Amino acid sequence: MHPYEMQRLLFERHWDEVLVLKRGSLYHAIKRLLQSKLITAAGTSRDGRRPERTTYRITPAGEEELVCWLREMVAVPQREPSVFMASVNFLIHLTTSDAIAQLEDRAQRLHQEIGTTEVAMKQVAAFLPSCHLLEGEYLLWMRKAELQWVRSVVEELHSGQLTWDLKKIFEEIETARTVAAKPAKG
Repeated sequence: MHPYEMQRLLFERHWDEVLVLKRGSLYHAIKRLLQSKLITAAGTSRDGRRPERTTYRITPAGEEELVCWLREMVAVPQREPSVFMASVNFLIHLTTSDAIAQLEDRAQRLHQEIGTTEVAMKQVAAFLPSCHLLEGEYLLWMRKAELQWVRSVVEELHSGQLTWDLKKIFEEIETARTVAAKPAKG
């Protein structure tokens, strides 16, 4: 395929929801793959008055590297950055009632997203083999797990099992700093 075709296919298959595809990043990736000899130019073509396009093909070395990368990505769990995970660390800056409201809002949105995804998955399952649905199923399971966790935190906040006092937390930090700054007795 040529890069424009690749990008169109990525968007058509909604891979842009999983991959961060900034304008031009695909061309940069192709350049790096070419330099590494993992792909090769297979030919060029022109469609009407459009600019000439280079079509690329994976090399045998590229196929080997792909399998290597894939094995590692499947087998080795990675800590992947998440905006939500980062925000959870700062939840204590909200009042308990505000945290509950925001988490309940998130739970509602997750519930809606899960419902929509389940309907879509059932529709495409009618004409696609299950091997093409694995990514969607994974995302669905992850959303369901997140919803379950969010609901459990909301329950702990409602029950009073989970609480915080930001002023007290800062006082404890200051006390720990003061103790650490004192010279050790000898």
